[in-house]
This record gives sequence, structure tokens and C-alpha cells, in this order.
Amino acid sequence: MKYETAKNLNNTRFKRLIGVAKPFFEEMVKVLKAEYQVKHARGSRKPKLAIEDLLLATLQYLKEYRTYEQIAADYGVHDSNLIRRSHWAEETLAKHGFNIGKQEIKPDDVVLIDATEVKIQRPKKAKQLII
Repeated sequence: MKYETAKNLNNTRFKRLIGVAKPFFEEMVKVLKAEYQVKHARGSRKPKLAIEDLLLATLQYLKEYRTYEQIAADYGVHDSNLIRRSHWAEETLAKHGFNIGKQEIKPDDVVLIDATEVKIQRPKKAKQLII
């Protein structure tokens, strides 16, 4: 879903579909736009993907676990471009205190890892008859 469609949703539907409330989303967009202006102060080519759409694509990846290839096809960009820009958005937001993707493990957190082994029956090599 592109931002042009999402901005017409009411607050509860927006939060259900995107994963964050509209005011929170707008704050994240402001931070990303400010950082983008600093990064490209000397000028650059206009990006194919707007900041709002980039943030929506990043949030879709984190919420729905779709592949970047699927999301990039929806937005009409190449997946490597989307990956690079999405990582930039995550890092920029994390630098400004928004924790959307990567969470630190605290010393009092409990982490469970499933490391059980399952035997798999593998086919035996057929012995050929030598005549």
C-alpha cells in the first residue's frame, strides 16, 4: 500500500494496517526528511521512492515478514535499492530514539533457542550388481 492510499485511512485503521499510529508515523517522517536534507545538502538525483513510501515499505517488511523483492515490486523499484534505503531509514530512526526493528537484549531478558536435532532418513546408495 502506498502512502497516497494510507493517508486517507482513519487513525485506528492506519495503526492496524501499518503498525504505528499516524502521529508517530508523521514524527518518523519528519526525522527522516531532516536527515535526508542533511545527507543530500549539495544536491542529488530525485529518488524514485518518497520518504513516506520508504518508511511504509520498511514498516511492511518488519511487520509482515514479506521479502524485499515482493515489496520492491509493489513500489516499482529494484530490491537492492529498497534494501539499502530501508537500512538507512532503520539506522536513522534508531539514532533518533525510534526503536522499530532491532531491539537490544538486556541482561535481565530471557532468550530461548530451539536447538533440538531431528533425525532425517536419507536414501541409501543402491548397490549395483557387477556381472
